[in-house]
Amino acid sequence: MGKTRPCESRSFLGMIKVCACWDGSSGDTGRGKSKFKSDTCTNKVYHGFHLVEGQSGHDMEDYHVAEYRKKKGHVLGLFAIFDGHLGDRVPSYLKTNLFDNILNEPIFWEDPETAIKKAYHSTDKDILENSVQLGPGGSTAVTAIVIDGKDLWVANIGDSRAVMCKCGTAEQLTVDHEPHNERTRIRKQGGFVTNFPGDVPRVNGQLAVARAFGDGNLKAHLSSEPDVRRVSIDPIIEFVVLASDGLWKVMNNQEAVDMVRAIKDPQAAAKRLTTEALVRNSKDDISCVVIRFA
Repeated sequence: MGKTRPCESRSFLGMIKVCACWDGSSGDTGRGKSKFKSDTCTNKVYHGFHLVEGQSGHDMEDYHVAEYRKKKGHVLGLFAIFDGHLGDRVPSYLKTNLFDNILNEPIFWEDPETAIKKAYHSTDKDILENSVQLGPGGSTAVTAIVIDGKDLWVANIGDSRAVMCKCGTAEQLTVDHEPHNERTRIRKQGGFVTNFPGDVPRVNGQLAVARAFGDGNLKAHLSSEPDVRRVSIDPIIEFVVLASDGLWKVMNNQEAVDMVRAIKDPQAAAKRLTTEALVRNSKDDISCVVIRFA
């Protein structure tokens, strides 16, 4: 994660941009809430999102999911950020298929953790088997499933991240799968990790994450095993931020929580975070979903 610039070092123009919530791009933005009713729901769930294309010289490669479904008498909130590389075909495929694969696992209701892991693996297999259509690229992922407003299941591969605000304190729910942290596994699988001056560690000198969907040419050294975590949503949990590394490269967890805790509109909160990331000179695509509970 990059160091954030201190407030006093920002340019006057940058401060104006923040105050005006200017982001240099209309982006993709919206908000929503569950319209389904269930006797088992204990909290209201509502969300907002904002995505902005970066300045790295390629087309937008981030995709998001933010929707609600009713299944077997339960109300589900489904949220995700997919951060692609070498094109947008893999994250687009994930947006369409990953949650269906998770929810169609026969054991989902009895064992969500195992179902999520199995669906991540089977989805990765599908992507690799369809590489002619999907191309050589890949994607990181962070997914969140809210069940009846009371149980939250978060999973990730790569460096997109989920952060929870609990009584004003930031708590990271996911693991950043950086190559230097998995060097031993990568070496055992025949790969290597480079760490050149001025660059981040990379698998075989190419990819800056140790786990991802797709990336067939590196798959022998990459993992598609997600870290999965369950959180019971109680009254002291205020909101969760899902975001791609375009945000987290320039902002730490507590800064993000402090910045938007007082903003009750989750769409405005998501836009505030992406705007600040731009002011801090993040060049990557920046995607953010804020999920609030009430």
